[in-house]
Amino acid sequence: MGHKVNPLLFRLGYTTNWTSRWFGKKNFPEFLKEDFDIRKILAENLKKAAVEKIVIDRASNLVTVSIFSARPGVIIGRGGTGIEDLRKLLKTKLGLKKEVKLDVIEVKDPESSAAIIGQEIASQIERRIGWKRSLKRMLETVMSKKGVQGVKIAISGRLDGAEMGRREWLAKGKIPLHTLRSNIDFTRATAFTTYGAVGIKVWVYKGEMFEEKKREKTIK
Repeated sequence: MGHKVNPLLFRLGYTTNWTSRWFGKKNFPEFLKEDFDIRKILAENLKKAAVEKIVIDRASNLVTVSIFSARPGVIIGRGGTGIEDLRKLLKTKLGLKKEVKLDVIEVKDPESSAAIIGQEIASQIERRIGWKRSLKRMLETVMSKKGVQGVKIAISGRLDGAEMGRREWLAKGKIPLHTLRSNIDFTRATAFTTYGAVGIKVWVYKGEMFEEKKREKTIK
């Protein structure tokens, strides 16, 4: 089961939370498409900002977009001009009638974030750094962080320009995918090379999450 189900979706509502937090019956398709377009536009414009995740909250006349980033200064810009330009871009491209509020939240420990790890590996592969060297170095960096008990990185595609695609992976520590209380961070990333696209998957195990820890996380 651990190989077939996204670890975050598998634990949704138990150890992980939704990234789109709103209710809608009649407007559900419209809101869903808006959320997809918001994330797509931000992903295209914030490639260098090391974005971990984007959380969208909706009220009656307000859409709040929280951007979790390891480089908040890149998003905010000088005097806040960058974030204001982003807000105007979203309103113009999507034609939003509601007010849009952008919050930038700094990721305190980017080396243990699966999304940021995946982006960094993809960047290194696109810069033609050897995939074995990149994965080994990343494993050592992640395992040296406090709280991380295991990490696994899988990579697939035409590695080093080989004629046939293949899948390789490296792991260190433990990754208990079948245990629901396991706090596992997961992501997918893609590196675009001259030989084609290379897929990357990252699992980071941060220990078990019990009721007390879950309550603390929800309050924060």
